[in-house]
Amino acid sequence: MYILAPSLLAADFTILGEQIKETQECGAEYLHIDVMDGVFVPSISFGMPLISSIRGASRQFFDVHLMIVDPIRYIKEFAECGADGITFHLEAVENVNAVIDKIHEYHLKAGISIKPGTPVEAVYPYLSKVEMILIMSVEPGFGGQVFMEEAYGRISRLREYVDTNYPDVKIEVDGGIGKKNVREVIRAGADICVAGSAVFKKRSISENISHFMEAFHECDRK
Repeated sequence: MYILAPSLLAADFTILGEQIKETQECGAEYLHIDVMDGVFVPSISFGMPLISSIRGASRQFFDVHLMIVDPIRYIKEFAECGADGITFHLEAVENVNAVIDKIHEYHLKAGISIKPGTPVEAVYPYLSKVEMILIMSVEPGFGGQVFMEEAYGRISRLREYVDTNYPDVKIEVDGGIGKKNVREVIRAGADICVAGSAVFKKRSISENISHFMEAFHECDRK
């Protein structure tokens, strides 16, 4: 089964609780929560207080994506405020294994994310220790970007390697995914699709999510 992870970066914060509830009721198993520090990426986003405030409003898996430098400093705090999984950027750390171990110390799922310019092979040495790899299909730091076509090949290469060597590792893809390309993203090898604007903008959330669920069911049958 494929998983939809709505990205809160695109949500309407005046009605955030209602929107989170709607995504859950419509079948989105994850909530993707981007944390940006204005250093690793240009933008600054939300952090621990937001996660704490919404934790009681959702049974979804809180998929926390740290786009910050030296993320090991904050693993304990993110665990305590309600994260279920923490994904950090390979490019933002020196000791990758230490960060993975710290995440597991708090019994959370560990993931590694890579930017579009980082070879997928760079994560291979760590696949025995993590639960997920996040491939960015846009440059991290801003919502609403266009999916980079070259990501398909990157997803496929990682999928082939993972299936052969570490079949339990999930592949998540984030950036520019919508109803027009979600099938291609899945067929390339994604298990988890992050979507912000495609969930929270334009039509109703329920209608937007229905397009993803239809695609998931269609690809499951093939």
